[in-house]
Amino acid sequence: MSNQPASLTVQQPLPLAFVRGEAVHQRPDDLYIPPDALEVLLDAFEGPLDFLLYLIRKHKFDIVDLPVNEITLQYMEYIDLMQGLNFELAAEYLVMAAMLAEIKSRLLLPKHTQHDDEELDPRAELIRRLQEYEVYKQAASELDSLPRDERDYFNARAALADNFSPLVVLPEVELSELVMALKSIMQRAKDFQHHHIKREHLSTRERMSRILDLLAQHQGYLAFEQCFELSEGRQGVVVSFLAILELTKEKLVELTQVAAYGQIHVKLAREHC
Repeated sequence: MSNQPASLTVQQPLPLAFVRGEAVHQRPDDLYIPPDALEVLLDAFEGPLDFLLYLIRKHKFDIVDLPVNEITLQYMEYIDLMQGLNFELAAEYLVMAAMLAEIKSRLLLPKHTQHDDEELDPRAELIRRLQEYEVYKQAASELDSLPRDERDYFNARAALADNFSPLVVLPEVELSELVMALKSIMQRAKDFQHHHIKREHLSTRERMSRILDLLAQHQGYLAFEQCFELSEGRQGVVVSFLAILELTKEKLVELTQVAAYGQIHVKLAREHC
């Protein structure tokens, strides 16, 4: 066996920093670190009451039986820390420190036994303010947790311009569509054909008047099929169709159609409405 000692691995010191890819092991002598280079972030409190409530919850003190001595020590440590970090303290924190010192001194004084009435607890006013602040803080926290418009959700709004008026263009009725509608009515009229004992004389003018009366009864608007009496048979359908054409020619009625190959309607002309 060899008597030579085993080689020990020596760890190299870690570099302080890397500058442009090169390791720096020693701090330069002319390195200047400004006083404000390091920042200490502390919990933000909304005031001395908020900080006192934080200390009570942190140390699990009973707010009704407030230990003024421990609270005062914790509070003064916070004040000293803030002054050591050169933070500007609000006047409310200093006023609260003076109030705690006064309460502590009053608790240390002996109580008068000559008075029958019990002296008021010096902590009573502070405890009342802490309880009231705790209620408002809890209510504010619950209110802030509620969904709020323009923060948690946003409403989409859309409005038309004041002078906006939709343009409705009705398709024109072609003669071929009239023929197709007439063919359908003629087909249905065959179901009502029967033997006529006496031939009735049908007048186009009389049928024109009847159609105008029907339009007047239906507020000037009638379906094309409602202008025909299917029980009159083929002859009655033809007379009614000729009456509609004549009324259209004389511009007493207008034929409209909402959509192509859709239902055809007969309505009174505007000047006759």
